[in-house]
Amino acid sequence: MKDGLEVIARIRTDFDEKFGVPRQSGLVEEAPGTIVFEPKYRTPDALKGIEGFEYLWVLWRFDVDLPDSFNATVRPPMLGGNETMGVFATRSPFRPNRIAMSSVKLIEVRDSDEGKVLMVSGVDMRDNTAVYDIKPYLAYTDSHPGARGGFTENVTRKRLSVIIDDAAASIIPADKRSELIKVLEMDPRPRYIDDPEREYGISFAGFNIKFNVSDGILTVKEVMK
Repeated sequence: MKDGLEVIARIRTDFDEKFGVPRQSGLVEEAPGTIVFEPKYRTPDALKGIEGFEYLWVLWRFDVDLPDSFNATVRPPMLGGNETMGVFATRSPFRPNRIAMSSVKLIEVRDSDEGKVLMVSGVDMRDNTAVYDIKPYLAYTDSHPGARGGFTENVTRKRLSVIIDDAAASIIPADKRSELIKVLEMDPRPRYIDDPEREYGISFAGFNIKFNVSDGILTVKEVMK
């Protein structure tokens, strides 16, 4: 019996860096991903019946350096980094094992030069993230409407207004513009920083997007290839 985890696939996304990645799966429904299986797992038989499911659970690897010793508490960004919570009461990547779980929408199973791949959306993973496992989402058992949300229920979630002029927008491919706007609306900045003079940059779909935020308005300053 094997005890270790084996990478079965990698997911390709528009996010080259951690900064700017949606903080939870499904927050940006337009965010696409392509799950490409490792050669060992490219048998079509492994995907038989998967096209009948609308959502999938993806177990994947956090790309972070873990501390040498166990830290029982973390500072969730949604609380401004000012309060501590138990690590098992959060989705922080700084935990005993670098295992994450996301619910993504299955768009289609597509044939490619790398075998059958899964086209999904609503991702919250960096490009080339290692995938450990894939399981179908089952609404009759996985969905719990009205379930308590702990300390997250008291957090105000505000979307930013995004201003991007036509010249900057024209540089972004048309099929990526809606996704970019939604990513920026979610406010990729650290929640404990609010400096209207500070310029930020995210790497998105091969572009470097420069912006600043003031009074709830995010203004794109420059788009560079």
